[in-house]
Amino acid sequence: MSNIEEIIKEKLSEIEQKHNVKIIYACESGSRAWGFASPDSDYDVRFVYVRDIRDYLRLDSVRDVIEYELNDIYDINGWDIKKLLTLLYKSNPVIFEWADSPVVYRLTEQWQHLQSVMPEYFSEKRMLYHYLSIAKNQLRAYFKDDKVILKKYLYALRPIFACRWILEKKSPPPTLFSKLYTGSLPSEIEDDFMRLLEAKKHNLEKTEGERIKTLDTFIQKNIAEIEAVLLTKNEEYSSNWDSLNKVFLENLL
Repeated sequence: MSNIEEIIKEKLSEIEQKHNVKIIYACESGSRAWGFASPDSDYDVRFVYVRDIRDYLRLDSVRDVIEYELNDIYDINGWDIKKLLTLLYKSNPVIFEWADSPVVYRLTEQWQHLQSVMPEYFSEKRMLYHYLSIAKNQLRAYFKDDKVILKKYLYALRPIFACRWILEKKSPPPTLFSKLYTGSLPSEIEDDFMRLLEAKKHNLEKTEGERIKTLDTFIQKNIAEIEAVLLTKNEEYSSNWDSLNKVFLENLL
């Protein structure tokens, strides 16, 4: 175990003591979980916690997010299990990404049981809209000039590959970026893409570079294609609260 992992696990224990909660799951998210962290990337730690049952029976509401630390090294925050289950009902893609993170700091039986019901709450259409929106927002915010922060290409490409995975596999996309593109990387972008990925791993977060025409074309083309698919795609998601209510009560009792 690395020194950083030990520090993060200590911080999770500190959170439990300070806020009187039980953390049932904690993982890495962001570029370290995706597999293309820069040398100066921070640690995006996300966790799920359960409060004392009396907190859920109060007349006044208790905040459902704990933001513990935010600096150049750590970004640590977590969601109350009630918040997480409510968002899971809506097929929130972030929860599926956390569950599939390759870097796990805390794992419990309660989380494993919760994870076992997650496939019931996968909505192809809702996830497509989520990832398409991310790709379009990246373009709108960062691709205005002749130069671009290099990592923004990967932040635009990752949701596109996620959409392609959803359409092809009919399942939630994996968190690890290499799983998204391995075996399905289009030949017209392969060389430029691999060079970009290598550059991201060896340069700082804010490193800029010239625009890459092949990737620009690929991104625009795929966004248009995914938008066209969504125009004709029916929503086939029809789950209910039963499994989520059961998981919630099991964690409180």
